[in-house]
Amino acid sequence: MASEHDSDWQEYYERTAGRPPRRTLLLALERFGAGSGRSAVDLGCGDGRDTVELLRRGWRVLAIDAELAALERLRHRADLPPGAAVETRCQRFEDADWPAADLVNASFSLPLVPPARFPALWAKIAGSLKPGGRFSGQLFGERDGWRGEKAITFLGRAELERLLAGFAVELLEEEESDGPTPYGKPKHWHLFHIVARKGTALTPSPAD
Repeated sequence: MASEHDSDWQEYYERTAGRPPRRTLLLALERFGAGSGRSAVDLGCGDGRDTVELLRRGWRVLAIDAELAALERLRHRADLPPGAAVETRCQRFEDADWPAADLVNASFSLPLVPPARFPALWAKIAGSLKPGGRFSGQLFGERDGWRGEKAITFLGRAELERLLAGFAVELLEEEESDGPTPYGKPKHWHLFHIVARKGTALTPSPAD
């Protein structure tokens, strides 16, 4: 079975246009509180649904995506704040380097990294976060409907908790449900929604 991560990205952007920023990003921003001048890296930014929210709140953003069409859509969004402090980079993010940041956001993008490259990418994410910085995003669980595809990373709950050692987990919510993909096809979803702050040992999440 071929999964939809190799599908027409232009169609994906059309189908998901206008959707609000991800809940995980909004929770991370709430935890940071008010203030400006912070920096974020948005991995797999797509057409910018999360990037624009960061910019709207005064953040500086490095938006990385392997699809040039995504970055073009981001640059031409009508809701892009005037004079926004955003840099775009067309690159697979497992090949990218970026400076230290207060936040690394990866909404539904990290699972599309091949398993052999995932550990190094996660080490890069963790290493790039400033003390007290946060990661927000999603990972696929081991019972996800695309399980078995060699180009996608899936994690069990114990693996995920080991991955988050050294972080204070502010959200670790496991979701398992049947529902359509953005292309309208049926899928069994097994997801972990994560917000984690660097610098403290793993703690239970009240939302888990």
